[in-house]
Amino acid sequence: MDKWMRISIFLFVACAVLLICCIVYVGYMIALKGQIRQIRKALVCTREQDYNKQLTISLFDRDLTELAAEINDNLEYQKQLKFDAALSETRMKQSASDIAHDLRTPLTVIKGNLQMLDPNNEYTPKEKAYLNTCREKADVLKNMVDDFFEMSVLESDSADVALQDIDVIKLLMQFVVDNEAVIREHGLTPDIRLLEKTVCIRADEQMLTRMLGNMLGNVMKYARDSFSICTDIRADGSFHIVFENIVDDMDGIDVDTMFERTYRGSRARTGQGAGLGLYIVKLLAEKQNASVYAEIKDGKLITHMIFKIV
Repeated sequence: MDKWMRISIFLFVACAVLLICCIVYVGYMIALKGQIRQIRKALVCTREQDYNKQLTISLFDRDLTELAAEINDNLEYQKQLKFDAALSETRMKQSASDIAHDLRTPLTVIKGNLQMLDPNNEYTPKEKAYLNTCREKADVLKNMVDDFFEMSVLESDSADVALQDIDVIKLLMQFVVDNEAVIREHGLTPDIRLLEKTVCIRADEQMLTRMLGNMLGNVMKYARDSFSICTDIRADGSFHIVFENIVDDMDGIDVDTMFERTYRGSRARTGQGAGLGLYIVKLLAEKQNASVYAEIKDGKLITHMIFKIV
């Protein structure tokens, strides 16, 4: 075998080895990319479904195996964090409910004793002022406790919901009549504009009435002179109950967080409530497959309660 023949054979073998190496490398890279895609898919699955699924590696690679092990440890840590957070939230809600429940009894006793004091007694003006202040503060405290208790019940998913077909226009008319005296006491002039036809929505009557009461309470806190309640059916078939009112301090209102827990409007305002009224409205809406939102338009605060028409 001459020199050139040996060189040719060597080059052929070298090329064959190089080609095999390239094929093996390409195959390995394809397998690696496939494994990475599997890891990504598994991570998405654990995020969207649960944290119990562990990653498995079919390709033998030390670095990839160690990476999968670290990811599995991290997933286990996240699972524990999620469990601890859920347990802590459950305990917090239960504690709020227990505290509110425990406060109700002594508050009821205090209010009862205050009411039993004879207003016709010959109290001095100073004593009458003290007595009136005690009564007012007892009422405020009872309302706050009631709100905390209702919030804890709604958040715990233990509230009973009795959905039924409701003539919402009729209910709104009755609501306005029932609250006319309260509205007048606050010096407000209502502008009521309801649809002149029957509209049925799927809702819980007591919850809906509670929502309307909280919305009206919010109006009476912020409105000046007048406010309006109107109804509308939108093109998407949704039914809107809309409260509109002018407020003095528009800058102190954040419509994006109005329905969040403990929202108190202007930070400088010293209200007498726990700031849960609109948050309870949001919780009640969610229980009835409804929604709420607020906006500021033409110098007015506009809040919407949205239900589906039957």
